[in-house]
Amino acid sequence: MQSLFFSTQADRIALARQRYFEEGELPSGVVSEAVFQSWARCLRLKQDPRAQLEFQPVTTSRAQLALQKNRLLRDAWLADAGELDAVLGATNCGAMLTDPSGVLIGATSSRRVHEKITPVAHRIGVNFAEEAVGTTAPGIVARTGKQASVQGAEHFSESVHFMHCAAAPIRDIHGNLAGVLDMSSEGIAFNFDAASVVGLYASSIENRLLVSQSSEHLIVRFQISPAMLDTPMACLMGVDMQGRIVWRNAAASRLLGQAPDGEQSGLGKVDEILQSSFPELASVRGGTQSMLRLPNGLLVHVRCELQARDGHRQLFAVGRSAQEAALVETEAPPADVPADSSPLHVSAQDHADISAAIESPEPASLRDADVDLIARTLKECGGNVSAAARKLRVSRGLIYRRTQGG
Repeated sequence: MQSLFFSTQADRIALARQRYFEEGELPSGVVSEAVFQSWARCLRLKQDPRAQLEFQPVTTSRAQLALQKNRLLRDAWLADAGELDAVLGATNCGAMLTDPSGVLIGATSSRRVHEKITPVAHRIGVNFAEEAVGTTAPGIVARTGKQASVQGAEHFSESVHFMHCAAAPIRDIHGNLAGVLDMSSEGIAFNFDAASVVGLYASSIENRLLVSQSSEHLIVRFQISPAMLDTPMACLMGVDMQGRIVWRNAAASRLLGQAPDGEQSGLGKVDEILQSSFPELASVRGGTQSMLRLPNGLLVHVRCELQARDGHRQLFAVGRSAQEAALVETEAPPADVPADSSPLHVSAQDHADISAAIESPEPASLRDADVDLIARTLKECGGNVSAAARKLRVSRGLIYRRTQGG
């Protein structure tokens, strides 16, 4: 009788694999539950572990659709892809991004002479779903939504036993799986904690995606150290104008002592979770941090910002009302706005629009709040756009756009 007491983990996996596929003996304690369940699913699909695996792309139309539907995800990936490529440059690893179904929509460059599978597999449109390529880390994550690693013979297909991969999920503001980030090595096992590295970059991409999807949400960043506010470890949550928490990332859930997984629904009110009202949070400047005591007793550093519908990031200033603070932008005046300091006035029609805005009921959105505050400030300044811009500390171009409905 063969023994499971081999000198290496690879030997133990090989024997457990043989016994499972040939004799039906469960590989308990040798491979992870995620890998075992993937093997079982592949067998139910009548896949053959001895068959030669081919990494085939989906149809051109489906690949193009995947690229179009996941534009924000790809933008978030591209913001980190250069750094990730440099980090992995001296290793034997490459990285790739798939959509929720497992279709590849981005990959770092492949430049190692010994690689045979990677250049073929890392093509736009290649399908990494379990149904297409059997057990792989990105396939497991696409199926389960949970981080996974698959080493060597843990792959379902014998033809890719020299591959090693680790993958992590990326979620959207609804808590749904938005994509999968994978790191793989061909022919050489990982000599570092690949799961930690891929998890870190997946968090970075996810945070960028969450922010880009949050039009007219107050984005709250908080952490126990101010140095962590602009890192993948930042705790993020999106808050609407009614003070409802619309979404939060896993880091925020963990720091608050709440479950990080699941759909983004019923997350509560910000004054209940953070014990701080919307106006109080909206008074925190983007360039500085305020201190906040969480309900669990932790003291954290907080910074807030607004991602407006026009894509501009708006930072909230200390000591201002939420309406006034929403106007403090980090942009320069547009080129078509004169740079001189001569008084600029709005037209009679604009005055009529402004008066209507002043007499309107409570603003229904942050954009309405912008227009309302600009209208009141312009009236106080006698229609002088330059004076109003100086008082609000925003560009004159912003005032023109808001008064003209832009």
